[in-house]
Amino acid sequence: MIRAENITFRAGAFKLQRACLDVRRGEYFVLLGPPGSGKTLFLEALCGLRRLDTGRFFIDGREVTALEPRDRFVGYVPQDYALFTHLTVEGNIRFGLKAQGIDWEEATRRVDEVADQLGIRHLLQRRIPGLSGGERQRVALARALVVRPKVLLLDEPVSALDESTREAICGELRRVHKQFEVATIHVSHHLEEAFSVADRAGLLRNGVFQQIGTLAELLQKPVNTFVAGFMRCQNILSARVVDRHDTAAGVTVAVGRLRFDLPDAPRGDVQMVIRPERIRLLRKEQDRPTGSICFPAGIRNVTDRGVYLRIELDASFPLVAHLSPESAAELPLHPGTDLTIAIRPECVHFIGC
Repeated sequence: MIRAENITFRAGAFKLQRACLDVRRGEYFVLLGPPGSGKTLFLEALCGLRRLDTGRFFIDGREVTALEPRDRFVGYVPQDYALFTHLTVEGNIRFGLKAQGIDWEEATRRVDEVADQLGIRHLLQRRIPGLSGGERQRVALARALVVRPKVLLLDEPVSALDESTREAICGELRRVHKQFEVATIHVSHHLEEAFSVADRAGLLRNGVFQQIGTLAELLQKPVNTFVAGFMRCQNILSARVVDRHDTAAGVTVAVGRLRFDLPDAPRGDVQMVIRPERIRLLRKEQDRPTGSICFPAGIRNVTDRGVYLRIELDASFPLVAHLSPESAAELPLHPGTDLTIAIRPECVHFIGC
């Protein structure tokens, strides 16, 4: 549905570099990355607000690289919504239809229809300055959808909202996406937001796509340390394969003073990634689970994050574990306490250096 082929362009000192992306029909795709990574620039180029140095854009099989924004069948919601304060809500929603040359009667029918679908019919005669953040967001979304786009582009659509409103609007965005069946690209730098809406995601850094896939793939199998760090894996450990042997545990990996037997690993120096929530903590006297990698560690610090406890550990190298309140209640979690760490081999992911 949306295809970007080797997209390159400069904006001042910044350069988007040979970006390639395919978004499937009906897919909700989230474009992730830290501020300044090129997310908004990519969106602006796709909707025709910026001209490319090289590369091509396709929408629904048609090349749109040289087309004006109004000819691309794109609905675009910028980060600040860009609503016209001198117009009513109805006037804002109707604006794109007027540009398309839709007659007044048909435009009125479409405005009423999308206002009903988004629950803002009662706001049609209101002015923009008196609306809440969530109401403005719905008006901007209605203006984008009323032209019946083939593609919906959302630039940080909930970043200006408070946490409770943000969660509600993310649910609304997902509902609207299913209802209108429009391919969507949603720019964000918040993981929680992405998990609320995304089918797949792509992570940008300095104008380069680092990894594209499901959030589970980015979470469990990051391709480099930047992706692992962005996906909030604090356990990125320098390691080295020191032995290979013909047993079920095919390699021995050294991390600090410890040695782990694992089924396989890249050769030489590697980065070993272990997600905090995949670490199990046991009392020293507890039986060690069969098949797990087990080793001792001492507690350095415990922080209650509400939905989980963050446990900082020392196992001759630093580790972080996340425990549910239920699991934590069964353990003596005091600084200085010695515990046993248990990790399933399949929870260890390697990144070559």
